Amino acid sequence: MALPAVTNPADAPGLIFRMGVGTLYPLARILTRFDHHGGENLPGPGPALIVSNHISNYDPVVLGAFLVANGRWPHWLAKKELFSVPIVGWVASASGQIPVDRKGPNPAKVLHDAKAALDKGMTVVMYPEGTITADPLHWPMTGRTGAARLALETGVPVIPVGQWGPQEVMGYKEMTFPKLWPRKTMKLYCGTDVELSDLRGRHDLASVREATNRIMDAIDAQVARARGEFPPPDRYDMRKGARIPKSIASARPVVDPH
Repeated sequence: MALPAVTNPADAPGLIFRMGVGTLYPLARILTRFDHHGGENLPGPGPALIVSNHISNYDPVVLGAFLVANGRWPHWLAKKELFSVPIVGWVASASGQIPVDRKGPNPAKVLHDAKAALDKGMTVVMYPEGTITADPLHWPMTGRTGAARLALETGVPVIPVGQWGPQEVMGYKEMTFPKLWPRKTMKLYCGTDVELSDLRGRHDLASVREATNRIMDAIDAQVARARGEFPPPDRYDMRKGARIPKSIASARPVVDPH
């Protein structure tokens, strides 16, 4: 299966990246059904920040396939530990993925490296929740502030994505062997650029929290389309282990100290 053409020149993949995607992309399309919508909402050539819910260890494959199908090759913020795994770490480094040290002393470096990729015009993918959702209802949780800070500083388009279905292939938290039969449907909806124009260039905590909540609301809207349900009026806060009204949801730090 031929890979789709790259429409964003800054994402042009090297040999290792192309080989990896060349293997995973056709396999994903064969082993699961894709029910993907909203590719037309991805911006033209230039930087973009893709923000998505995180429900499974398999959903990066689904989101990556969607982006590649629409000409954008993703650069992920990935746990630093993955870069120490034999072969996996080498491929991640060679393909331009961005390591995140969640326990490190300098959370700002995470944003610095992501900003550098955006400054080069790349497609950067972030999970604002920072981890797979712990919400018992499997909706997006409260978000961390990293995506909002990047968006307000760089002014790049922020594109929300909602997924539903990858959790049927792999569990929510545990790394399980993929359940591929019967064949599962991977639903994904991509929305339009999150409206943040009134907050651009502002770095005060209130603005960052407002931007974070707008981003999470936009992701909620796409998840609702994928699930065919209305989102709940509240949001799960992992720190409190409880649901809180969205009107008072507060954003978490860039890197969770836990």
